[in-house]
Amino acid sequence: MTIGELVRLTEMRYSTLKFYTEEGMIPYIQPEHNLTRRYKREESLERICFIKNLREKGITIPEIKVILKQEK
Repeated sequence: MTIGELVRLTEMRYSTLKFYTEEGMIPYIQPEHNLTRRYKREESLERICFIKNLREKGITIPEIKVILKQEK
C-alpha cells in the first residue's frame, strides 16, 4: 500500500507519516526500479496505531523509537 492509502486509513497527516517513515518508525519496501515506497498493510496499520497511542500518552518520539527497537 502507498503512503496515501495509509493517510486515508489512519486519518493522519501525510507529513506525519512521512516523518515516521524517515525516522525508521514505519518499515517500507522500495523496489530499485520504482521510487514509490510500499508499506505492508496490516503491519503498518498496527504500527501506526501503536505509535498514535503512545503519542496520546505523551511519550516523545525519541522514547517511542527506543520502544520500537526493543520490540524487534
